[in-house]
Amino acid sequence: MPVVGACRRSVGPENWRVFMLRIKELCIFLWCVSHSLVALSDAHDGDIAMRIDSLMASHFPAAGEPGAAILIKCGDSIIIDKGYGVADIVSSQPIDGNTMFNIASISKQFTVAGILSLADKGLLSVGDSVAKYMPEYESGQWKKIRLSHLMSHSSGVPDLRRRLNREQMIYATDEESVAYLDTLRTFHFEPGAAYEYVNPTFLLLGNIIERVSGEKFEEFQQKNIFGRAAMRAIYFSPDIVIPNMAHGYVKNTSGGEHDNSNKVSFEGKIVRSDSAWKEYDYGEETFFATKADGGIYTSTHDFLKWVEALESDSVISRRAKESAFSAHVPVYGSKYSSYQNRPNTWYGYGFFIDRTPNYPEKVYHTGDNGGFQNYAAMYPRCGVAIVLFANRNDFDRWALVKKIDKILQEEGAFETCD
Repeated sequence: MPVVGACRRSVGPENWRVFMLRIKELCIFLWCVSHSLVALSDAHDGDIAMRIDSLMASHFPAAGEPGAAILIKCGDSIIIDKGYGVADIVSSQPIDGNTMFNIASISKQFTVAGILSLADKGLLSVGDSVAKYMPEYESGQWKKIRLSHLMSHSSGVPDLRRRLNREQMIYATDEESVAYLDTLRTFHFEPGAAYEYVNPTFLLLGNIIERVSGEKFEEFQQKNIFGRAAMRAIYFSPDIVIPNMAHGYVKNTSGGEHDNSNKVSFEGKIVRSDSAWKEYDYGEETFFATKADGGIYTSTHDFLKWVEALESDSVISRRAKESAFSAHVPVYGSKYSSYQNRPNTWYGYGFFIDRTPNYPEKVYHTGDNGGFQNYAAMYPRCGVAIVLFANRNDFDRWALVKKIDKILQEEGAFETCD
């Protein structure tokens, strides 16, 4: 207070008026500068949006065909939020930010979030053995396999789901798909020794969530994950109507899951005789009914809420998130799995970690199921997120993603990374 009084006594009435006038002029100047910068920023964002829109339109040019939705955010700004093509070739419903896609294996990060939320509450530890929760599993190997190994595709558990029976393949549930685990005797490697992308281990995580929480998996996830993120995401079930649902499609000349005898089990369903596209999702694609490994339907708008929930640590703790975003096992060079076996790639808990030189670290996941082909990525140090959901699988996803990343880099989207 004495300092303030001294300042006031040293400024006479006339000087005080001049001083206040200068303050007013400075405020006006700063207001003009700030609004000019906002205008420049908006114009810059518009340039990025135009480039990405042009790129997307070149990949999905036909309005009446299946297509994609894209949403990119940078900090608090939405760079682009647009749909291309139709969600349903019968109704011709256009794709937009509210179209619900099956995001397939991107669902795995939500299962991981379920496990980590239980860990946050002290109800389990990621270092716990599987045997602790599944005592009926006969092999002693389950005492060595930790929940962390299941979440990082480093358990050594093989995928031995039956693929000879078409009905089993098409309609198999989570429980049916892991039925072989209780008598499993042969494992591919010691826990933590290598990467092998395996879906049934995530179904097992869903089972463990049920046993620890005492709730059905999808009910627990709805309350503790989707609900806390304010999402309207839903797990697929053949008896549930999903609003704004997209169907997956393949070209008439493609599609079809091959069984162990290399015979095509099914090649999609013709829903319009005059269309070059066939429906290829539940009833046509294998293991479409399983939940914990790939059963979520959500939209780009909805998924943005998940990104924001991760950024704000409002669903799982910061410590839990950092463990999920950490590189636990190298992917590149694994002799056990080709899925995402790319240079500079690791797997965390439910996320791939990309450390490509000259780019900031990226956490991402892809999702492929039937005619759906998806990609969701975050650059945590930059506040950048890319969400790309498509209901057709005939395009080169990585070529498209590389072009998007290049545009963002050229336009300076990564310059604010801490």
